[in-house]
Amino acid sequence: MQDEAHSRRDHAVISIWRKYRRDLLFVLAIVIGLHLIQTRHVPAGSAPDFAAPAAGGGEISLQQWHAQQETGAIGLYFWADWCPVCSAQQSNVAAIATDWPLLSVAMQSGDAAAVGKVLEQRGLGWPTAVDENGSIAARYGVHGVPAFVVIDRSGRIRSVSIGYTTTWGMRLRLWWAGLLARASATESDTRAAFTQADESG
Repeated sequence: MQDEAHSRRDHAVISIWRKYRRDLLFVLAIVIGLHLIQTRHVPAGSAPDFAAPAAGGGEISLQQWHAQQETGAIGLYFWADWCPVCSAQQSNVAAIATDWPLLSVAMQSGDAAAVGKVLEQRGLGWPTAVDENGSIAARYGVHGVPAFVVIDRSGRIRSVSIGYTTTWGMRLRLWWAGLLARASATESDTRAAFTQADESG
């Protein structure tokens, strides 16, 4: 009798697990599908370079700014002053900016003076390129904000997320890009060493 009760309970647990597993897989498929649709226009390979007015005055170039950074991966953060999700994500990005190099791009948020005023009002010290007409975002295939693009040391796009992203999600993407870049550099060094050994041998 007791064995029969245990068997029924085990069967019920398995049945519930199967149901939730199916639901979880369904939700996961939707999330992955949405991500693929949102990022379908993002270029593969090298990150498009740009030069744009800087919110703090002067001009900022992605390539020059990236070359000045000491760490491997950088974050390129697209946002807009009229975007409520960007405001909700602001503290996450601020936390990332304390540990990782971050260049923000203010998309369709006015000229450099207007963007500079928004940054000052919000107490944000991020280096910011002004994308007044959305042309930089278009080159990256970004049609909505917020968007977080991870670029590795060699200038390759490694990850793109559109919509709200957690602090840990951003950190993991940056860490993974750095790891991939190191693995790629190690592989290149190994190939070079083998080539050199073959030529000298």
